[in-house]
Amino acid sequence: MPESDADLRAASETAVRQCLDLQPDESLVVVTDDKRERIGEALYEVASEVTDDATIVRYPPGNQHGEEPPAPVAAAMNSCDAFLAPTTKSLSHTRARGDACDAGARGATLPGITEEVFVTGLDADYDDIYDHSAAMLDAVGDADELRVTTEKGTDITFVRGDREWLADTGAIADAGSFSNLPAGEIFLSPASATGTYVVDGTMMPHGLLDEGQELRFEVEDGYVTEISDDDIREQVEAAAEEVGDDAYNLAEIGIGTNVGVTDLVGSVLLDEKAAGTVHIAIGDDAGIGGDTDAPLHLDGIIREPTVYADGEEVDLPRP
Repeated sequence: MPESDADLRAASETAVRQCLDLQPDESLVVVTDDKRERIGEALYEVASEVTDDATIVRYPPGNQHGEEPPAPVAAAMNSCDAFLAPTTKSLSHTRARGDACDAGARGATLPGITEEVFVTGLDADYDDIYDHSAAMLDAVGDADELRVTTEKGTDITFVRGDREWLADTGAIADAGSFSNLPAGEIFLSPASATGTYVVDGTMMPHGLLDEGQELRFEVEDGYVTEISDDDIREQVEAAAEEVGDDAYNLAEIGIGTNVGVTDLVGSVLLDEKAAGTVHIAIGDDAGIGGDTDAPLHLDGIIREPTVYADGEEVDLPRP
């Protein structure tokens, strides 16, 4: 069911006024496509009330994540103070987005966003999310080891090495800064990991898992060695034909800090941000502090984890 105009407006207010902190003397470009037009128009309407220099550009949906947008779209992103990009396929890792931020523009991509995810993920106080993220960084940031367990069978230990935890808080008020929206997580590309993790939340290509459905992964010395699910195993095997063992890289451990997300909905973009969850990813980590380039990044969300930092249990934020 489509979201109401009022709900779309409320989410847009959060994105434009709180996350971006758009100012009256600044320019903003909304980049959208034919499938995300209603979200784009809602963002444009709110931005137009803040500044007289707001623009919306729309183009046909791309064919794959990371595909470069048309040249006029890239030029618009490169010449503004701020941008918001609700698109069907992700612009996060495009040259257009990177060049825009290098030129001083700040902004957020909203890859694959739906109206439900937009309204749910931005119906939150992002100052609160920032505080929860900062508290989690304080709790785990200096730990050498992080252990995650669940009653479903997860028991995996991550070694930080010389890697640094990063935060995605939705705070994009500084020139050149960048975020996904909805936001709300801290994450690490670990130096190594060993153990077992059991996904019981959301993971592509399945989306939201059915009650009792569980995906089991065995990990040794930073690589996934066994995958219980045929569909996911086939994805990783296909990537391995291109990049070898790098496809099996244990890429990420993340902790959700968005206390506005009370239920998983089947969108990785939103569900990995849900407070009280952990997500673990396979594949590429080059963009998050690692050194592995792979043509996939598969996040699996884990419900009700217990997290230990150097043996001490950590209090996770809760909705």
